[in-house]
This record gives sequence, structure tokens and C-alpha cells, in this order.
Amino acid sequence: MISEIYDVIVVGAGHAGCEAAAAAANLGSKTLLVTMNMQTIGQMSCNPAMGGIAKGQIVREIDAMGGYSGIVADKSAIQFKMLNLSKGPAMWSPRTQNDRMLFAEEWRYALENTPNLDFFQDMVKSLIIENNKAVGVVTSLGIEIRSKSVVLTNGTFLNGLIHVGDKQLGGGRMGEPRAFGITEQLVSLGFESGRMKTGTPPRVDGRSLDYSKMEEQKGDEKPQKFSYTDTPKLTKQLSCHIVYTNETVHDILREGFDRSPMFNGTIQSLGPRYCPSIEDKINRFAERTRHQLFVEPEGWKTVEIYVNGFSSSLPEDVQIKAMKHIPGFENVKVFRPGYAIEYDYFPPTQLKHTLETKLIDNLYFAGQINGTTGYEEAAGQGLMAGINAHNKVADRDEFILNRDEAYIGVLIDDLITKGTEEPYRMFTSRAEYRLLLRQDNADIRLTEKAYHLGLAKEERLHKVEEKITKSQELESFLRETSLKPGIINPILENIESNPVDQAYRASQFLTRPNITLDKLDEIDVIKEFTSQYSDEVREQAEVNIKYKGYIEKEKENVAKLNRLENVKIPQDFDYIKISSLSAEAKQKMNKVRPKTLAQAGRISGVSPADINVLMVYLGR
Repeated sequence: MISEIYDVIVVGAGHAGCEAAAAAANLGSKTLLVTMNMQTIGQMSCNPAMGGIAKGQIVREIDAMGGYSGIVADKSAIQFKMLNLSKGPAMWSPRTQNDRMLFAEEWRYALENTPNLDFFQDMVKSLIIENNKAVGVVTSLGIEIRSKSVVLTNGTFLNGLIHVGDKQLGGGRMGEPRAFGITEQLVSLGFESGRMKTGTPPRVDGRSLDYSKMEEQKGDEKPQKFSYTDTPKLTKQLSCHIVYTNETVHDILREGFDRSPMFNGTIQSLGPRYCPSIEDKINRFAERTRHQLFVEPEGWKTVEIYVNGFSSSLPEDVQIKAMKHIPGFENVKVFRPGYAIEYDYFPPTQLKHTLETKLIDNLYFAGQINGTTGYEEAAGQGLMAGINAHNKVADRDEFILNRDEAYIGVLIDDLITKGTEEPYRMFTSRAEYRLLLRQDNADIRLTEKAYHLGLAKEERLHKVEEKITKSQELESFLRETSLKPGIINPILENIESNPVDQAYRASQFLTRPNITLDKLDEIDVIKEFTSQYSDEVREQAEVNIKYKGYIEKEKENVAKLNRLENVKIPQDFDYIKISSLSAEAKQKMNKVRPKTLAQAGRISGVSPADINVLMVYLGR
């Protein structure tokens, strides 16, 4: 096996590596997935959940593109919630609580049933570079495996260092060895590297907790799912619970600050701003007397509990002592303490939009190696890296998603244009066109693209086309059906909405903020027609009617921006010679090498005046 030349070698079998390997193999590339441990393929290293705010949209996009994350999440789900339902549809975000062991098991099954995909267990210690091109890897056993491209998805394993109080352990995950050699080789080739930090909370024995002192958090009454395929919906769910820290807990934690690697100078690198450790929370937000914790089950058949919100690198004795003062945790038994981990990453401004490196041809980076945090962000990058690695060796065009097409496009453009000095996490606020990038329409946005790539089958495309046709039918009916005052006013009065004195179209009533299609179904003539449509079609039609004006405005803004996206900048363009550009703009654009005027405008430090100078210089 290892004597043949692969099209794509993927290094690392986390969320990015799994999606990269699946994409390349499904597109027809002979693919090898190299992992340090075959038993931890698709491992959930941190919380046992998928999706969340903006992240859920990414999972839906991966599924629409033919990736596996949504399918695996559905098959291993123990709870489903749609977050932010009190806000507009641009903010609605699906999230599943998952069975950790079942999640990894489903990933392995999915990959083992993927044609063109081989596996090899070993650590990759270096790359084979010839004529400035990646042509294979060398493992710790000294085995050389040749390929036409390489995708690095090393996660937190590159020179990983684990911290628990004043103890330090080399590792990429607790109990697993770190990887070494790759960083040093890449730096010698001219790459810039840095260090980042992340952390994880303690895992505890659920049998030792008193749930009567906690607030139960059930899943949705009508649970949905991530995948647009026929994965099963949940028929039963496990509850999570909410509990709060208190001043006693905070005081105990402060007692250990002098032994904390975060405060005694041992850890120098930056951690995720939006997922801080518990010691960071009580230090930064000293005025708060409590912090929320989520008590999350790890699976259907295990008693292990994940204490979300209590991430810590404090000594284990301090963690345990503090937890015993959390309501319901008085008799807690700890399976394993929380810890922090530092690891190498490579600033992503060194990448192209395809995630291929600028310095070495046919070498791709995806996941935490690019400075991101989160399973979903990693998986989205892995999918795109796998697609583009295949396309490159198959002599096909590069595949790029724009900012108006997908959150994945926003993610990658942010990374390679702006870079990041702290672990990057996706939020809906990062997308300027988030009303277009909703979780409900990812299939409409992306399935046709996946079909033309070869990742989506024809039957899946037909399913999307049917959804579009049926939603248009339903929209037309609602725009054409008039409702007289005698019919609609009783409904309006029940919800304290202003009555009408003449007939209006049903669609006009839907534009009122407190009117939904479910409310209109109280009218027989409406329900008789709408009942034939699925929940997905109903949701699509309602959103399109209710937010039509806003959607059209965003489309206009996209069209304006795309004019600048169409103005290409030559890759060998000499910014230094343009005296009218600011010094900062010259420096930043020379480093990023933007492909278009629009991308240049998104670089931090490049002003509108600089863009105007470029437009004049390029004859625009």
C-alpha cells in the first residue's frame, strides 16, 4: 500500500482531516488518511456537541456540499435545539448534544465505507518537498509515502504542551503524544509560526451529582436535524442542566492563581476570547458574583458528564475543591481534571483562498493549524482543502466559496485576508450578508455547486429543486389569497394586533412581526392548502415573504461588492512603487497579495483612500 503514489495524503484524523479525506476520496482521488491513533478518528476532544450560533450554519453547509459532519452529528445526537428563535431567521442556529463515543464510531464507519480511501497509523514527522512542491510524507518509522498533494490537519498536536497547575506534559490531547518535526521543517522553509492556547473542563461522574439543585434544559419538542439527507430524527432526548458558580467557588479558585500557568507566566500564548477558562472569567469579570455552567451528558450509556464553562488549567486539587461548592456538586467525583494546551499554528495569511500554501505548491493547511477553534470551523476548512487538493492534482479549476455564498466563505476569507492572533471562532456578526446565509437555505445555496463538483448525486439535486418549486408554489398561494376582515380579525385580536377594515393578501399579514404561518393555519382555507407542505418548505416560504425587502437589499449590496470582486489584481503586482498608497497598505497588501480589489478592501489597515488609489492605477 505505502509503495504506491497517492493523489492526496491527509495528515490527522480530527474534524478537518476526516472531511478533507472524505471529500478528496469521494471526488475520485486515491487518498490516504494518516493518523497517530486509529481509535481516535473523529474524536470530540472538547465538548460533546455540534453546531451552535453560526457554527450550526456551517454544519448545514458542509452537509449541503456532500460532507459527513451533519450526517454523523444526526446519527449520534442525544438532544437537538434551535438556538436564537426569539430573534430573526438570520440568527437561528441548530445545535446537537452528541454521544461522544458514538460520534467517533459513526465517523469511522463513514470513512471506512468511502471508496478510494486508505488508512495508516503512524506519526508524520516531516514532509517530502521537491522543486518547491509537496510530494509526500515521512513517518516516525522512517517510511516514505509519496503523493501528489498533502493536506495538514494537525489540530493541537504540533509540539503540544498540556498544563495542569504547575505540571506540564507533552501531548496533543490528554493521554496522547504530541507531534514534532513538521513545525521545524516548515519554519526552515520560510513559514511563519506561532503558539496558541485552548483548554477543556473537568469530566465528572454523573452519579455523584444532585440534579434537583439544577435547572433542567430539555431539547426542542419537535427536534430537527442537520442533514438534508434521510438521517433519522430524534424520538427521545437526554436533558442537559444549568447551574451557577458563586463567590465561594471564586474565592477558592483565586487561592490557586499563584499556581496557575495562566497567571504565573508559564503560558504566554493567547486563548479563545469567547471561550475563556473559569479563572480567566473571574479575573476579567471580577464584578460578577456568578457564572453559568452547562452540565452536559457525554452519551446515552455513560455516566460521564462534561462541565461546560468550567475550563481550567488550575491544579487539580483546586479544581475539585472549588467544584464541591457548586450547587449539586457537593459530592462530586472527578474522572479527569481540566487542562490547558499550547500548540503550534501557522498564521493563515500564508494561504491562498483554496487553503493551499503560498510558499509550497500542493501543500494545504486546514483546521487549528490555521488558528481557528471549533469542530465546525475545522470541518469546513477540511472540506474545502480536500476539494481543492483533488482539483489541483486532477487539473481542475480551484473551488472557492465567496462571502455572500456561505459562512465557510466568510471563515476562509477572514483567515487569509485578516489573519488571526487568537483562536478564530465564527459568529453571525462576522457575515455581512447573514440574512442570505441562513441555516434553512444552505441546500438551496450550495447543493447545485456540490453536484457540479461531483460530491452530490442527481437525486439530491432534484430534492432541492423540488423544495424550491414547492416553496414558490406556497409563496404564490399566500400572495394571491385574500383574507376578509371577518376571517382574519379574530386572529389579530387574539394576539393584540391591529384589526383591518378591508381584505388584504395573506402574505401581507405575514409581514407583521407577530403573525406566523402557523397562526394563519387557524383559517380553514389556508390550512387546507398549506398542510400538504413539509416544515422545511413552509419555513422557506414564510421567511421569503416576511423578509423579502431585507433580502432584496442584501442582494443589491452583494451585486455592488461583486463589481470590486471582479476587478482582479495581478499576483506579481508591485505595491511599493505606488507612492500614493499608505505605508501600512503597501506592507499589508504585499504580505496578503489580495486577488481582487474587494479582498484588498477587507485587509485590516487598508483604507478606502488606498482602494481608490488602486482603482485609478488599475484603470477603473
